[in-house]
Amino acid sequence: MLDKWASRGAEALDDTELLAVLTGDAALAEALLRSAGGSLARLASQPEARLRMVGGLGLPRARMLLACAELGRRIAASRAQEVEIIRTSDDAVRLFRPLLEGLSYEECWVLYLSGSNRIVERQRVSQGGVQGTVVDHRLVVKRALELLSTQLILIHNHPSGAAEASPQDRVLTDKIVRAAALFDIRVLDHIIISREGDFSFRREGLLG
Repeated sequence: MLDKWASRGAEALDDTELLAVLTGDAALAEALLRSAGGSLARLASQPEARLRMVGGLGLPRARMLLACAELGRRIAASRAQEVEIIRTSDDAVRLFRPLLEGLSYEECWVLYLSGSNRIVERQRVSQGGVQGTVVDHRLVVKRALELLSTQLILIHNHPSGAAEASPQDRVLTDKIVRAAALFDIRVLDHIIISREGDFSFRREGLLG
């Protein structure tokens, strides 16, 4: 495994091999990944108390793994902050996934854009619980007018569910689209992010 790293780089290692490097135990690495259904994201979201019990990992190594996961999240978030132009909905997903994916509660953000898709402002407009958050569509549009922003994208997370639009999500989107249209402001997309993937109103044909 270390020979593989030396000859081809760390990126050549699979998930189990990377965990084995961190833990010093290949069997433990397999047990850790298996406990999270093969997902590094799920493994990183495990509570410390539960993680330390997997295969006898122990507290020091559990904290090391969680520190590595947090470091990776911060690196991804730092890179995302360097984005200045949103060309596609995937750009918005890459921008917000590091921020929203690991949260245990819902947050809703708005990307305010210029006519050339340059980011004018990123604003958190609501923070709620596990099952939902309340967004005032009037404040969303008011801020766009203050910024002279002509386009916007809504983004929020589903911490405990699939990446699908709820009836409440659809109602909110419709309200904001109609309110924004009164001032010639376009809602380019409403994106939902979860650990399982992402949902785009634009991609699903739910925006005109």
